[in-house]
Order: sequence, then structure tokens, then C-alpha cells
Amino acid sequence: MDTVSLSGKELAAAINADTKDRAAALTDRGAPPRLALIVANDDPASAWYVNSLRKAAERLGIACDTVDLGADASADAIRQELAARGTDGATDAIMLQTPLPSGITLEDVSSAIVATKDVDGVSPLSLGLLAAGLDGFVPATSEAVVELLKHHDIPLSGRHVVVVGRSNIVGKPLAQLLLAEDATVTVCHSRTADLAAVTVTADIVVAAAGRIGLVSGKHVRDGAVVVDVGTNEAPDGKIVGDVDAEAARGKAAGLSPVPGGVGPVTTALLMRHVVVAAENARMS
Repeated sequence: MDTVSLSGKELAAAINADTKDRAAALTDRGAPPRLALIVANDDPASAWYVNSLRKAAERLGIACDTVDLGADASADAIRQELAARGTDGATDAIMLQTPLPSGITLEDVSSAIVATKDVDGVSPLSLGLLAAGLDGFVPATSEAVVELLKHHDIPLSGRHVVVVGRSNIVGKPLAQLLLAEDATVTVCHSRTADLAAVTVTADIVVAAAGRIGLVSGKHVRDGAVVVDVGTNEAPDGKIVGDVDAEAARGKAAGLSPVPGGVGPVTTALLMRHVVVAAENARMS
């Protein structure tokens, strides 16, 4: 079976073109949309991602402030910075970069992000709005999976989707988004007994657990679609996903590449969220 590559580059380019036009319109009316990136770590991979976000914002006409609180920042310091940006009229959007300092979880501090500026949808209020089916920003990675599947004309209604991973920033919100598309959703995790027995029943498998090669050929039934959300650093320094791509090719009808699949769509959607937040702020 020929396995189609579910590239996200074309979709990301279309989203970015629209975002750039909307950012320019906001700039013409007074000020560019502004994103505050709050960082409290010294992780090299995080630094690379923050730099890529800053460059993406610059290309699209979005102002980007990076606030480095340091890897020893306290939870109180992080919450105070998030709250200050929430009341700052010049800041349209806020994103808190992970990982956080040792002993601090996203749940400890994310409630300090104002929902109207929470462009990555990580606060309890944002997640609650999503669960209730109400308007709000949703985690960009989860949204990217759904948009990528739609872009490649893969139907979701009535399909069985197995999501491998239950994090609050990908797995759980993705399940909510898929349910809203009338998919039947199973969420698997580290305690799932016989993972392969569950995933081989799926029309679509989404791997989002952060483990290299977790999903192999035995986890995929012939003709299924596989979306790889993982971004892991391999021993040779290359970025690889959660799926053993070589084992899945020839069995899967479609497979998203890493890099070049979910990643570029995630960044594009995050930038679009910044512009939407700015548009909403200008109207209020």
C-alpha cells in the first residue's frame, strides 16, 4: 500500500498568509498585535522553539516580547508576570513556555493567564470552555491535528480515533475537539493494557505521548491514518516522532511526517490566535 505523506506545510502557508494580512490591517489601524512569551527555564530545546516562534511572529508582522524569568523562578514570580501581562493593554496574547522550573507544574500557574489572552489554551478556564463546547482559545497542537486531517480530506464523523497520550495540552483537548467533529474517541495512556490491541481497531491513530517509536507497525491496521504529534530528540540529534515511520509505511494509508507535519500547522495556528486576540481586544 502506498502511504500518503500528510504534510502540513501547504496548510501552514495558507494560514500564515491570512494571518499576515490581518496583522497588517491591525498595524495600519494603530499597533501591531503583540505576543508575550514567558520563559522560566534554561532548556536548549525550549530556547530553540522560542526563537522559532519569535522569527515566525516577525515574518507575520506580530510584535513579540520574550520575558526570561530564569530557571530558578518561583511559582509566585511566574504567576505575577502572567497577571501583569494580563492587565497590560499593550499585550494582546500570552504564552507560557514549558518546561517550568523543578517542582512547578503548568497547573500550578496557568490559572493566572487571562482567558482572552491565553492563545495556547492552557488555563483551567480555557480548557473548561473547550470541554463545554464554548468559544475560547484551544491548545494549538490539538487544533493542528484536526485541521491537518481536514486539509487532507480525511473524514472524522463516525470514525474511530485512538489518541495515545492524555496530557492537558494535547491528548485531552484533542479528544474534545474530535468529539465535536462527531468522531468516536478512545484515549490511551501509560496504564493502557495491550496498547496495540486498542490501536489496531482505529481508523485514525494519533500518537502524542512523547516517546520515540512508541507506535510501530503492529499498532496500525492496514489502511488506517496515523498522525504523529511527537517531537523527540534522537541520540543522533535528529528530531523524530512517536511513530516508527518505516514500520508504519506500507500499512498506513496516510502518515504525517516529523518534522513537517503537525509542527508547522501548530505554529501557524498559534500566530493566528495572537491576531484573533488582538482583533477581539480592539473591538472591546
